[in-house]
Amino acid sequence: MVYRKALVALMIATLAGCSAAEEENISSSPDRDVFERRNTAPDPADNTLEPRRAEQAYARIALNCINKQYPNKISHVLNSAADVAEPAKLTPIFYGCFDWHSAVHGHWLLTRLWGQDLVPEMDEEIAAALKANFTAEKVAGELAYFQGADRTAFERPYGIAWFLQLTAELRDIANGTGGKAEQAKLWLARLQPLETLIVGNIKDWLPKLAYPVRLGTHNQSAFAFGLFLDWAARSGDRELAALVREKSLSFHRQDRDCPMAYEPSGEDFLSSCLMVADLMRRVMDGDEYARWLSAFLPNIPEDGSGDWLAVGIVNDPTDGKLVHLDGLNLSRAWALEGMASALPAGDARRASLLASARLHGDSGEQAVRTPHYSGSHWLASFATYWRTRRGIDATGSNPDS
Repeated sequence: MVYRKALVALMIATLAGCSAAEEENISSSPDRDVFERRNTAPDPADNTLEPRRAEQAYARIALNCINKQYPNKISHVLNSAADVAEPAKLTPIFYGCFDWHSAVHGHWLLTRLWGQDLVPEMDEEIAAALKANFTAEKVAGELAYFQGADRTAFERPYGIAWFLQLTAELRDIANGTGGKAEQAKLWLARLQPLETLIVGNIKDWLPKLAYPVRLGTHNQSAFAFGLFLDWAARSGDRELAALVREKSLSFHRQDRDCPMAYEPSGEDFLSSCLMVADLMRRVMDGDEYARWLSAFLPNIPEDGSGDWLAVGIVNDPTDGKLVHLDGLNLSRAWALEGMASALPAGDARRASLLASARLHGDSGEQAVRTPHYSGSHWLASFATYWRTRRGIDATGSNPDS
């Protein structure tokens, strides 16, 4: 697998904030054991710091936030006063990184880099962090939360899609050999009760979903469907694969002339059009997909240009909603590459898709350097998903070819 080495010089050792040796803040609350690190950043004008590879920087971001409980934005149904509790009590694994879904994909980021041997110098630290969180006791706490009244829709579909991406990653590692494979098998077995519950909830929900959700944020169905399919392929769950495939085709097979001119909305981090295109390559063969894409996005250039799709602009990286557009640039990049990977090698549109992907990906990776927690707590996961080509089928054509 080919990995990008672009922008390495831009990634500095304290990209995520504090270093591993930075002072730790231990909560003063007597009834919880929450390990928190400060999220500070150096003066950008300080040029004395050693540059760091992007993967190291992204791993540091995740290590610094997966156990950082505050600030925190919870989506929590209260059934009684007994449900009033701190995030680490409610969901004892995935309480950091500002919200549940970001904590989940922060764990995925670490698992991905560790399992792919991309940061060997950090393997021990990453494994220790994952081991501390993937315990039977903490999984039981997560499971109990999901089983609470009126919580079947919790983090659906975005957060639970990322959870399935996490367990899919563990399956890939577990299918290998050596110590990491054995460790991944253990963690996967511990997470399996929660995985089983989540997959069951998805299977109950999909037949009831009458229309696609075309938003550019968390509730979008196309992005989640793609991750559901990727998980089903790795787990061998043919029932879920069939359900998602049927819904994808019924929702989108007849889609035409997707209005890219209306994108982006001001708070998007997922493209309504490109995520559908990235989904449909998973449920159509190459020739059918090429024809469908011609009708769905008829204006993709054939001249190799990359500026046909403008990069999203963020005017205030401290604003947690406006900074979504940095994530849009990264998710567009992986969607464009996914689309190109599904087209025949001689398709004239591939060059323009890949050129635009590079522009969007490079812009998005520069934004990951932000010292502001509004972006840093989640953008590294998007950059890692793009950088490591996670969403592209290994049997597909190589976008760099």
